[in-house]
Amino acid sequence: MNWQILLLAAIVGYLLGSISFARVINRLVAPEEEITGMELDTGSAEKIRVEAVSGTSISMKLGAKYGGITAILDILKVAIPTLAFKLAYRDAPYFLATAAMGLIGHNWPLYHRFKGGRGLSAIYGGFLVVDWIGSLVTSFVGMFLGIVVLRNVFVSYLAGLWLMIPWIWFRTRDPAHLMYVIFVNVIFVLAMIPEIRNIRDRRRRGVQGDFAGAMEATPMARGIKKIANRFGLLQEEP
Repeated sequence: MNWQILLLAAIVGYLLGSISFARVINRLVAPEEEITGMELDTGSAEKIRVEAVSGTSISMKLGAKYGGITAILDILKVAIPTLAFKLAYRDAPYFLATAAMGLIGHNWPLYHRFKGGRGLSAIYGGFLVVDWIGSLVTSFVGMFLGIVVLRNVFVSYLAGLWLMIPWIWFRTRDPAHLMYVIFVNVIFVLAMIPEIRNIRDRRRRGVQGDFAGAMEATPMARGIKKIANRFGLLQEEP
């Protein structure tokens, strides 16, 4: 493995991942709207403050249409450079570094004082190139587990991330690929620490409210929920 190429792949992934399309869309469509320091309604008198700047922010402020556009652009900014390195260097997994650092750039962008999103779109952007079949299988199986089994939209897309780990090992038996999917799961949890701490503090104070319900504002969760409602999978029990 050429360490210079590996470093180049990582740098390219990080710099392109650092592009905040949420901020770009916000400035183009509604520059007067503030998308930092979002407050999510959890059904209680006290809201949860979320510092992430992502497709979720755009979806809540400007609607699902622009949230979806932002999510697609966030997927492409990781998928395109990852695919480029995969095609250019077929004998070495440099593209895994591009995908991993694209996620780091999305979550901690160089151009915006290291304040970005939480990385769901960026993760799927990389995984589409790493194993496009796996991205479909894990997301749909995760959707099934969350919606049909657990009846929880929030779990339905998180489960897809967790399932990447056994899937990629089953498909490749390659330590480098396995390290990549473990890495992106760990980074996602680390990026969520501010929200996790917020939830923990609320519970200690006895504040009621459903954070999972609030997170259903994400573009991906909205899409899942539409599918679920269409097939009657989220209808309340009588």
